[in-house]
Amino acid sequence: MAQPTTANWISILALGLIWGGTFMVVAIALRGYGPVTVAAARTTLGAVAVLALAIALRKPWPKVTTTLLAYLLPIGVLSSALPFLLLSWGLQHVPSAFAGLSMAALPLFVLPLAHFFTDEPLSLKKVLGFAVGFSGTAVLIGAGIFHSSGGNLEPLARLACLGAVLSYAFSSILTRRCPPIDPVVLSALGLVIGAVILLPAMLATEGWPAWVSGTPGWALLFLGLIPTGFAALLRVQVIRSAGASFMTLVNYMVPVWAMIFGALVLSETLPIRFFAALALILLGLAIGQSKIGARRAG
Repeated sequence: MAQPTTANWISILALGLIWGGTFMVVAIALRGYGPVTVAAARTTLGAVAVLALAIALRKPWPKVTTTLLAYLLPIGVLSSALPFLLLSWGLQHVPSAFAGLSMAALPLFVLPLAHFFTDEPLSLKKVLGFAVGFSGTAVLIGAGIFHSSGGNLEPLARLACLGAVLSYAFSSILTRRCPPIDPVVLSALGLVIGAVILLPAMLATEGWPAWVSGTPGWALLFLGLIPTGFAALLRVQVIRSAGASFMTLVNYMVPVWAMIFGALVLSETLPIRFFAALALILLGLAIGQSKIGARRAG
């Protein structure tokens, strides 16, 4: 497996900031639009943006085969349509900081999948590090999952956030195993598939949206162009060049930014367990990414 480059690390840092603020922006967009509309708009706008980029850069388009479609269709569902819908619905009932913190659970799903389906085997160091990270996720979600403090739908909303995490995990593995295809084109096609699924769902459930003046409307545009369109491109490039496990590093930055934006911009109350969970998750990262084991082996 190739070592991550400086460009990979810069991309990870940028994605952490962008995606960390996404939950706050979704919460703002939900003040004027329904959850299906938010998910459909960000997917459609993102698809248009990345398609335009692929055409402007004259990227090569792949020959459509049954094998390629077998990857593209689930990637489109699992990387955009399903997680965007689950997060938009869940953020109606949980704080944006909770949704951001739940993303830290992604490595727990990716690591065993990457071990069996890619060339990224588990090691004792990684198992120990992510076991600690799992304890942080348990503090955040586990024991209190069925305790509702924000309405009867809050427990389901927490599970929806976890469902989005699981969806991202499977899409990461499929992206890594996908037949050779330009990353810009892969991002565009994945978003197009997501838009094709979500637009009819939006029209059937919430109808055609009208422009909502003020922050909700601008938040919707931002969601489609930056964390969806631009960030989708970065995500595919990182996974295909540095691997799915390296991509999971972004999920340790996302919770920090989500908590900062939630508290400072949305004035959300952050319970003590959020900070305890974050500390355990970051400790798990420090253990799993340390180079001590590698040096001793050398």
